[in-house]
Amino acid sequence: MKIVDARGLSCPEPLMLTAEALKNSDESVKILVTEPHQKMNVEKYAKDHGRKAASTESGDGFEIVIE
Repeated sequence: MKIVDARGLSCPEPLMLTAEALKNSDESVKILVTEPHQKMNVEKYAKDHGRKAASTESGDGFEIVIE
């Protein structure tokens, strides 16, 4: 599983990193973000591109696993 640490980055950087990770990978990708709106944006991006996303809240933000 590829991990993208986008914690502390400003929009649209987390989304751009997500797009790049998904473009180059057929495996699951875990995205780490800090803010709730970043989590929602990453989940929407995954859905819009036919991928499934599951998120959990962690101590310093959110983890989104995209299948």
